[in-house]
Amino acid sequence: MKRKLTEKKKYAAVCENCLHGRLSPDEETVLCIKKGIVQPDGTCRRYSYDPLKRRPKKPLLIEQADPADFTL
Repeated sequence: MKRKLTEKKKYAAVCENCLHGRLSPDEETVLCIKKGIVQPDGTCRRYSYDPLKRRPKKPLLIEQADPADFTL
């Protein structure tokens, strides 16, 4: 019971991040061991999060600072 209260779900439960699913070569569907061919945003009760399958967000592009901005 305590574990459930302390764990916070940071990521949505989608088949794309599931332990049982593999992304197909065309990257439009997921090949699931339990359910067969499913959509990447689908879910089921056998979902098990695999942190190695999560795709990180793209980094933000920061503009280069102009040296004129720092002169008095």
